[in-house]
Amino acid sequence: MARRLNPWRWVVLGLAALYFLVPLAASVVFTVDVPGQGVTFDAYSQIVSTEGFGSSLLLSLELAAATIALVLLLMVPAMVALRLGAPRLRPVVEVLCSLPLVVPPIAFVAGIATVLKWGPEYLSRTPLFETFVAIQNPSFPFVLVLAYVVMALPFVYRALDSGLRAIDVRTLVEAARSCGAGWPQALLRAVLPNLRGALLNASFLTLALVLGEFTVAQLLGFQPFAVWIYSVGGSQAQLSVAVSVLSLLVTWALLLALAGLGGRDRTASSRG
Repeated sequence: MARRLNPWRWVVLGLAALYFLVPLAASVVFTVDVPGQGVTFDAYSQIVSTEGFGSSLLLSLELAAATIALVLLLMVPAMVALRLGAPRLRPVVEVLCSLPLVVPPIAFVAGIATVLKWGPEYLSRTPLFETFVAIQNPSFPFVLVLAYVVMALPFVYRALDSGLRAIDVRTLVEAARSCGAGWPQALLRAVLPNLRGALLNASFLTLALVLGEFTVAQLLGFQPFAVWIYSVGGSQAQLSVAVSVLSLLVTWALLLALAGLGGRDRTASSRG
């Protein structure tokens, strides 16, 4: 039976490769084939020197780092506490964390915009007015971090849940506590080292989400990397496609590096 399925597996893999590689190859050809000039790599050489490239990419990386730190800081202790103290609430938390997949991004950003407009109008005489102004600072819009944390919840939850299911959290915590460690030390020294793969998966998914997110940032009036690519594409189509291809290749490289780290972790644990 297994031998009969092998040809079908190759057919499925071949179709999947065509589905992903053909558009990528067409995009590369579009960026390097200039009518009347032949093959040229000017579109790629102009990326670094184009205005807004460095600042938008740096902003997206800063937003990604802040989002990863905040979502892991919220979700890891919450899920460990849920697994230890209230396992029956797991379906409720799973549904709540999956809600961002159901709510359309347009509705989500419309709600955020309504709150941002309502806040300064009704809180102008309170200390919270400065908070509303600070989180909308164009140099680092923290409101995008809050929005990305909500949007990343489904992916982070799945990654951490699979990691927690693979280990005996209760035994690890009880062993650490019996050695005199407090709850923070038990979490940092006993649980987190065994969740390295899950943390890497959650971080990578969040990074990919932040680098590729467009709707929320565009409608709120900020310009991270994805919005910059769109704005450049209006006047320089080849440059926009070249940046998209480059960002896709970087994302694939991160995925391969993550897979390599996960493979090393499994090999080290099996040897131990």
